[in-house]
Amino acid sequence: MDNTTVAQKLEALVKLQAIDSKLDELFKVRGALPEEVADLEDEIAGIETRLDNFGQEIDLLEDEIKNNRTAIKNSEKLIQKYEEQQMNVRNNREYDAITKEIELQQLEIQISEKRIKEGKFAIERKKDEIDATQNQIDERRKDLDSKKGELDSIVSESEDEEQSLLNDRETASKSLEERLLNSYNKLRNNARNGLAVVSVERDACGGCFNVVPPQRQADIRDKKKLIVCEHCGRILADVIMPVVEEPVKKTRRRATKSTKTTKK
Repeated sequence: MDNTTVAQKLEALVKLQAIDSKLDELFKVRGALPEEVADLEDEIAGIETRLDNFGQEIDLLEDEIKNNRTAIKNSEKLIQKYEEQQMNVRNNREYDAITKEIELQQLEIQISEKRIKEGKFAIERKKDEIDATQNQIDERRKDLDSKKGELDSIVSESEDEEQSLLNDRETASKSLEERLLNSYNKLRNNARNGLAVVSVERDACGGCFNVVPPQRQADIRDKKKLIVCEHCGRILADVIMPVVEEPVKKTRRRATKSTKTTKK
């Protein structure tokens, strides 16, 4: 059973939020570099897949060329066979039939030769595409190396601080029950500014800036239960009272009247 009081839970949440906000500041310095590096890596992987597909297509075309060359050889053998049979025909009908078979095989040879030429042309086209794609990969890899170098430089500058904050975050997370930690993480992921725990300042939620009623502010100050903003759902941890500065009183100097001495 969890014996942690609401005040202790709020304190742990505020501490966790402070750590996460510092981490957010570190990550903000990196800007869009992590996303740009990831996008380039994905793009290069896609181009490499395209290159592999081109290679497979060339292999298929070369197989088709081999098959067509084999078909030509087979047709030539049949033509030779039919021509030998023509020498021994007994009538014109047999001669005409064999002649048609020879013509058919000659047509098959022409078709196969045409397919071989088309296959060779397609292979040359694929090779040109491979060269262009390889150049594209080389350019993207240069961009990637440049972006990675820039990112690594930024990360190395804050590496120790980031690791320290991550260790602090792990320790702070262990002090919260799993259900509350999950709710906090969900709120952070949904919040544009990463704030899941905020204070009430000037009668407004520190996250969405909507007005928080006085009675609700009183409940927040009591810290007897977790209060969330009814507009944005953020956890309201505290109420910050505005500092009222006392007006500085200005002291007036009395004007001294100059007394004229009269000679009698």
